[in-house]
Amino acid sequence: MSQREAPLTPRLADSGDLDGLTATLSLAFLDDPVWMWAFREPAALEACWRFVIGHSLRYSTTWVVGPYAAAAVWIPPGGSDVPDDQLADYEGLIGELVGPRAAEVMELDERFEAIHPHDRPHYYLPLLGTHPDHRGRGLGMALLAHNLAQFDVEGIPAYLESTNPANDRRYERLGFVKVGEVSTPGGRHSASTMWRDPAETLEAVQLSD
Repeated sequence: MSQREAPLTPRLADSGDLDGLTATLSLAFLDDPVWMWAFREPAALEACWRFVIGHSLRYSTTWVVGPYAAAAVWIPPGGSDVPDDQLADYEGLIGELVGPRAAEVMELDERFEAIHPHDRPHYYLPLLGTHPDHRGRGLGMALLAHNLAQFDVEGIPAYLESTNPANDRRYERLGFVKVGEVSTPGGRHSASTMWRDPAETLEAVQLSD
């Protein structure tokens, strides 16, 4: 059975999926204006994503579709993508990856953190992406809809940062509303911060979309 023909049923990921998740999400972000501004080199982006995904997998809230065709990394209410006791290691990694640009990359992180809402419990989506070989089939949005339907049952909101303006409309179709904006240092690129209150129903997302 070929990769394209494999079943595309969403499943929870675990620590054994780290390599596959890292590969897919790194490739998915190679055309992202904000994060490629930050890291410049694919290898640097991949190393950062591996660090973040590895720590996020301590929660059972990361989902994958098929043979790493699409993936969604969620942080549950009250959680964090990087544990407090790993923040120094994270800053050190950024320094190794981007050298003299570390200060402005960390400033971008701080801008995201400053605008991140903390007044209401919510699921946070730091990473969502589709492997380039599977783009155009709506797999990422279908996975997102699957996750949101579960959050609706729990009655818990969701929050994300859309670092590629091309995706804003897709998120809006699933009920997200823009609540803020974060610019890269120097103002060359910006990201929309988006919030979604739980809904009783979700419009079905077609895989062919």
